[in-house]
Parts: sequence; C-alpha cells; structure tokens
Amino acid sequence: MTRGIPLPRGMRRSSEGWAIHYGAAGSLKLEICLAYCFLPDMASMKGKTSSFSRNLSGASFVQAPGVKHGPNGVTFVSSGIPDLDKILGGGFPLGSLVMVMEDAEAPHHLLLLRNFMSQGLVHNQPLLYASPVRDPRGFLGTLPSPILSKEDKVPQYDPEQEKGLRIAWQYKKYFGENKQSFENHRENRQEYNNDFDLRKPLERQLLSGNHIDCFSLQDYPNLSDLQECCSIFLAQLERNGGGSKSAGRIAIQSFCAPHCSHSNMEWDMISFIRSLKSMIRPSNAVAVITFSPSLLSPTFSKRWQHLADTLISVRAIPDEDKELAKLLTGYQDMVGLLHVHKVASINTQVPVILEASTFSIKLQKRRTLVLERLNQAPVDGSSGNSYATSASCSGSSKAASLDF
Repeated sequence: MTRGIPLPRGMRRSSEGWAIHYGAAGSLKLEICLAYCFLPDMASMKGKTSSFSRNLSGASFVQAPGVKHGPNGVTFVSSGIPDLDKILGGGFPLGSLVMVMEDAEAPHHLLLLRNFMSQGLVHNQPLLYASPVRDPRGFLGTLPSPILSKEDKVPQYDPEQEKGLRIAWQYKKYFGENKQSFENHRENRQEYNNDFDLRKPLERQLLSGNHIDCFSLQDYPNLSDLQECCSIFLAQLERNGGGSKSAGRIAIQSFCAPHCSHSNMEWDMISFIRSLKSMIRPSNAVAVITFSPSLLSPTFSKRWQHLADTLISVRAIPDEDKELAKLLTGYQDMVGLLHVHKVASINTQVPVILEASTFSIKLQKRRTLVLERLNQAPVDGSSGNSYATSASCSGSSKAASLDF
C-alpha cells in the first residue's frame, strides 16, 4: 500500500496493522502520518465509484419552462386552469393520457381544451392539435390570452407628454433602457399556470412559431397515418436521465366525430388510443383527447374510459332548472358542471382520493374560468325553503320561525 515511500518517523508496521509511537518530544503526529501514508491510496481510488454510490453526473435535471416536480418523481404540466391543477394535485403528469367526456348539448369541453393549449403556447411548448374540422388552424384564433398581473403590465408611453416636460438629453436614454430591462424581466419571469381572459385572443406572435402542428381528422381516414404523425412529434420529446429541454402537448378534439371516416371503426380507434398511450408514457408530453360517449356503444365507451389515466367529464346546466337552483348556492353564476372520475397515479400504487369529485364551472367577471365545490343551500325542514328567503333568527318571518 505504501510501496516505494519511506515511513514517517514514529510509525512502524505490525501484524495488527499500523503502530503509532511517540516522538522524543512526546507529541502525537496522527493527522500528518495518516495523510502521508494513505495519499497513494486516494490517488489510486480517483475515478472509481462504489456500486452503492450515486452517480451525480446524470442526476442534474434541466428545468423545462412550465414544468413542476411533484412526489414520487412525477413531473406536472398545468392544465391551464389553476383550480383544476389544485384538484388534481399539481396538474397533468408528463407521460399521461387525459380524456374529457363531452356534453352532446353544449361545447363546454372546448373551454378546457383552449386553456390547455394556450398554457402550452405561453410556455413555448411544442403543440400537436388534431380536429375534425377542415381547417384546424382557425381554432388557434379562439385561444384565450393570459391575464397580466400588475407587475407584468408595461406602462404606456405617451410621446405627447414629453412635449410638456423638459428633460436633459443625457437622461433620456434611461427611459429606453428601463423599458427594455422590464421587458426582459417579464420574459424571464414565467408562472407555472395562468388565468386566461376568454374574451381576449392570444397574441399572434405566440401562434407564429414553428412548434405548432395542426392536422384535420378528415384528412386521415387511416388512423395509422395519424399515429405516425404523433410518433414523429413525440420523438423529439424523449425522456432521458438528464431531463428534457421542453415538454410537449397533444390535443385531439372530438376524436369520434360523426363526420370523420373512422367514426365507425371502433376497434381501430381503440388500437390508436392504446398505441398513443404507450408512446406517450416514456416521453415528456401529455395527451388530451375529448370524445362524446353518446356516439359510442356503451361497451366501447367503458373501454375508452378505462384507458384514460385522468378522466374528466363536463355537463351543461339547463337555464331553468328550478329544483337544482333550490339545492345549490350561486346557481345563477354557473355555466356547467365538471366531474373528476379518475386521477392519474404515476409511479405509485396508491389511488388518489379527492375530497369532492363534482365542481361547478363559473366565469369570474365573465372572462376567467374558475371551479368551485358544490355547496348545498341551507334548507328549513318545516317549509323546505332557503333560510335566506323564508326565515330569520328574530322570528319575525311569516313563512317560518326559528325556536331556540
């Protein structure tokens, strides 16, 4: 072990190992002797790792924009609705298949699909969109724009105000520098999820990128061609040990629409969904498919629901449902109902149990999509009416009285 190196003074080799002796002055030179003797061993062990040591070279993960790490090694992307992210425990896990069951009487599924696509474009994530319409790129013009906070709003510059102000020429350059630095700070500061204004369209500069692929389902009578397009899209989003630079999104609208040639090929559609799920599992992408259960047979509808990692359904609320209005508070502000049937369980066998599974869809200030738990209106047992309209604690109401 110490071949070719003379032993330090005060140490000798014995049958039990190394023996340490005191010098003439009586001082113990332990640290110097050990460092001197074991220096060749440390040099020989350089570059060698134990089988139990962790290799830190591949453990560094490149943080992608719009991505959040969760428990059990799961990585989430936002659904585009902050309330839905909280319900699902963080959002949609990467490598999962999300299916949304449509309402045959109302296009409420488009609210979820628009926010999902807009959130990805805000984070500059690759997007593949397939629709049964002939021109799917026209749907991009209906995507909502994110609502800017007070910190993100750029102050408006009015050149006419400069006429009334006399500013020294050496200070004018700072106005342009301040505006440019603010815009750079705005670009670097990206939130995980945003609130979107449904009345304001998305900026065109976000739609003009080369990372958006649009396909019409009518142009693919054979689903194997559509499967090939998805395979090419996911090939650039393969997951590796060092992470991926970006996360991708796949949005397929009304997959079993009646005006598509494959709407009657139920086994072919099942095969496509299985193939898509197997391709997306090892990738850094999330796929969302919307479909109408009424267009499928009950057996195949159950098969589709079983293949989904996350299963959500939306339903419209009738305009004049008096019985439902008596049971729920805030009924006049609701536009629909959202029901969470299944939550994805990635890298774990423990199922996710939600406190509530049905939520009301509301438009806050007629522009922002929010989800709230259903609250039953308080009902008086004697009259069956709400306390707000028929009872009072003073007992002055004629309809009903309260006895304490």
